[in-house]
Amino acid sequence: MSAVDLLAAYDAGDLSPVQATEAVLERIHERNDAYNAFCLIDDEGAMAAARRSEKRWLAGAPEGRIDGVPVSVKDLVLAEGWPTMRGSKTTPRDQPWDEDAPAVARLREHGGVLLGKTTTPEYGWKGVTDSPLTGVTKNPWNLEHTPGGSSGGAAVAALCGMGPLHIGTDGGGSVRIPCAFSGIFGIKANFGRVPIYPASPFGTLSHLGPMTRTVADAALMLTVMAEPDTRDAYALPADARDFGAVLEGGIGGMRIAFSPDLGYASVDAEVAGLVSAAANSFVALGVEVVQIDPGFENPQDIFRAHWYAGAAFVLRAMTAEQRELVDPGLRTVAEKGEAITMDIYMRAAMARSRLTVMMREFHQNYDLLLTPTMPLPAFSLGSDTPIGSDGSSWDDWSPFTYPFNLTGQPAATVPCGFTSNGLPVGLQIVGRHYDEVSVLRAAQAFEAANPEHRKTPDFAAND
Repeated sequence: MSAVDLLAAYDAGDLSPVQATEAVLERIHERNDAYNAFCLIDDEGAMAAARRSEKRWLAGAPEGRIDGVPVSVKDLVLAEGWPTMRGSKTTPRDQPWDEDAPAVARLREHGGVLLGKTTTPEYGWKGVTDSPLTGVTKNPWNLEHTPGGSSGGAAVAALCGMGPLHIGTDGGGSVRIPCAFSGIFGIKANFGRVPIYPASPFGTLSHLGPMTRTVADAALMLTVMAEPDTRDAYALPADARDFGAVLEGGIGGMRIAFSPDLGYASVDAEVAGLVSAAANSFVALGVEVVQIDPGFENPQDIFRAHWYAGAAFVLRAMTAEQRELVDPGLRTVAEKGEAITMDIYMRAAMARSRLTVMMREFHQNYDLLLTPTMPLPAFSLGSDTPIGSDGSSWDDWSPFTYPFNLTGQPAATVPCGFTSNGLPVGLQIVGRHYDEVSVLRAAQAFEAANPEHRKTPDFAAND
């Protein structure tokens, strides 16, 4: 059941938070060994929170917007009482762990039932989900394939019915990549919309966002996560907007750009066909669709100057012994980051500003930009890159996501079909700065018109 459906059932007295949480925990224990979505499961804490929520509902006094709804937290995000290991053997487990990150605090304040921590690659550094600490996370559509990353555990949890609401992080696509590979919805809101604390080592590339099976659930979750917190120096001013309340506003009259490849990306033919059909289907929803590229060159070098420098910063504080415990790929990226001079970094920062201005000018003429979320379907486990690909790093095969971390504008992915091998494909919807509403409305309109894209795998075949 979606979070929206659960809340309606609680309100009608047809279901209690205790029953829902018991069912979700049963599902987690039933399926987690096969997929490795959770690295920490707090049965006792979740049930205690569910019982408190049940009492409030029985008293006719539910607390907040999501009282009694199960929620998971990615293992990069602080949650009081739980270790935040960041997928790394270098993180000391013996710490107080006495603080919630802003998003966790807001979800807890609104009555969310916190289930546990979902898996991540070490420090969220790459686009697949495996780590030296927690092992490999698998895609339920094909157990020999990756669910993507770095929020791969959250994506698998959402797809498998291990709760409706899941916190993801996105520094270069880490919400959108696994959502596309798993066939669920996810949104990276505008930079600063969801407060972050502590600050990410990857700096202003990093965003938090909801990962859910439905657009309505993501809008509900974003409304809560976007509430203010003074601990984020870059947080946007407080905005009491209810994103769920504006979903049904319609998209008639919008002017939407569609770029099949951003002018430089190579896209799998089957993925390209599905995304093109999805983009063209918006015409039937009452909008004008224009095929046009935004006009920028591949900003990969700009992104790497920021991303690699962040990786170097993470490892710089480690001892030689700790570095030996780190994912070899992360060590390689950090070594490249050490070679980034201040001149290189500042030139990248200036180029990033120009890219952001270019996109602001582009959106003077277009309300939204549609692209593939990923240029290929989920690929085989065991490598950070697809076998036979030209690239050596995850950002080589994710050209559509990281540009919009550089610009900071809102970007979502919605399922838009399946390949002949039964793997999901995602459509990316990018909005002008600060306009999550148009992104969510477009995703909602597309989801409502294409319910067939929301199917789930044959879990019994994986048992």
